[in-house]
Amino acid sequence: MAVPPKFAAHKLEFAPPAASSSSVPHANHTFELYLDYCCPFSAKIFKTLTTQVFPVIRDNSVWANSLAVVFRQQVQPWHPSSTLMHETGLAVLRLAPDKFWAFSTELFAVQTEFYDISVVNETRNQTYRRLAKVAAKVGVSEDEVYKLLAIPEKAGEDGSLNSGNAVTNDLKVVTKMNRLIGVHVTPTVVFDGVVQDTSSGWTLDQWKEFFTKNIG
Repeated sequence: MAVPPKFAAHKLEFAPPAASSSSVPHANHTFELYLDYCCPFSAKIFKTLTTQVFPVIRDNSVWANSLAVVFRQQVQPWHPSSTLMHETGLAVLRLAPDKFWAFSTELFAVQTEFYDISVVNETRNQTYRRLAKVAAKVGVSEDEVYKLLAIPEKAGEDGSLNSGNAVTNDLKVVTKMNRLIGVHVTPTVVFDGVVQDTSSGWTLDQWKEFFTKNIG
């Protein structure tokens, strides 16, 4: 599935595209990761992939030149803070797209601070403020992130009481895209458009076997 230009930082490529005069376009394999910032299994697979697997891919020229990874933000609504966490990811994506993956690493590392019990006595804007501080850890302006997230405390000029925040429409878009695939469980891996039977508990050797089988 395509990645809209404004969400381009969701996509991670390991090598620059090769120049070609051929009329046949170069086509990468696409490895899509449907992850929820509030899901412990998403955090586990993300850490394994980013710290162990991706370095191996970069060192393998065949894999590096043949693969693109896409982070698909998958809100799991039974955890109310999941929405807020993913909205923060979208705010970072808008303000500093080059910081998106670093922010995701930081948020997964502190995800328990936004679990149900950790936010139950906070207002929504208080949780947003704490999430904005996570973004600040990777060099994104806390105030600018919060500005995109905060919910007004008074009705708008048109009397609206339920208009969301500045990234609500972005969240609608990524949610609509994910629904086209019908993903439910996180994490879910989709390789070249097909849902894969993978596990967050896979080791580096198991991932190497997977890429050897699917790329060569």
